[in-house]
Amino acid sequence: MAKLVTLFGGAGFLGRYVAQELLSAGARVRVAERDPKHAFFVKPLGGLGQTQFVAADVTKAESARRAAQGSDAVINLVGVLKGDFRTVHVDGARNAAAAATATGAGAFVQVSAIGADPEAPSAYGRSKGEGEAAAREAFEGATILRPSILFGAEDQFLNRFAGMAQLAPVLPVIRPEAKFQPVWVGDVARAVATAALHPEEYAGKTFELGGPEVLSMEALMGWLMKATGRNRPLLPLPDSVGGLMARFGWLPGAPITQDQWLMLQKDNVVSAGMPGFEAFGITPSPLAALAPAWLVSYRRHGRFGAQTA
Repeated sequence: MAKLVTLFGGAGFLGRYVAQELLSAGARVRVAERDPKHAFFVKPLGGLGQTQFVAADVTKAESARRAAQGSDAVINLVGVLKGDFRTVHVDGARNAAAAATATGAGAFVQVSAIGADPEAPSAYGRSKGEGEAAAREAFEGATILRPSILFGAEDQFLNRFAGMAQLAPVLPVIRPEAKFQPVWVGDVARAVATAALHPEEYAGKTFELGGPEVLSMEALMGWLMKATGRNRPLLPLPDSVGGLMARFGWLPGAPITQDQWLMLQKDNVVSAGMPGFEAFGITPSPLAALAPAWLVSYRRHGRFGAQTA
């Protein structure tokens, strides 16, 4: 019988792509969400009876255990960018991993983030690092995947800034020198699914997943303006101004918290010597090869509009 994989967070941005990779590989997928109806769009991606849905809260140990019952593998994708980091990232990771152990699953994959470190200056980074440790403690042989900033048609990164450029005559750039390694969500999803279905190769290891290019925030915003045909001047902000904006909130549509400001103090790129996509046989896709396909909607008059506006 095909493997059953329980997917905590399957209704999210990365979750929909992981579900599709698992279904394409012939696995049965159980999507565990607080409100399963938010994940019903996944059902048509698989065959008859290939997809299951269960109401579950990863922050509650018993709920997570019930959701994982009978699974061959468990994947935890649940994360937040603001709010109660410890409950979600640490307790949630521990509960999901413990559920995998208690129910006899052969694999557990924890999706973390580049910059995860119990000593990180940001609460987000600390909680991600502590969550990794909790997962390893609760499931011997847990696989940890740390992606950089994800991009894709449904992302809240490129789309947010592209939306701002439609309205603002000037685009402020906070932490212009901060570096990123944008990675396509589909490539990360393939790595997640592969790690879950082939634990004999990936168990107990940590991988950092970044795209083929390292870009500064300013360079990334400049590329985005060209891709959307919006000839908006960029306004790099000094840290003294950016820090104040982070403390009090800034431009509508693109809020940044104080914790996110702390995250930006360190480059979001793959660490030297860390294994990555090559271990999965994946060549990561460049931003320019994929993003213009949906960013065209931000051009004036869409696909048939002028390149500058």
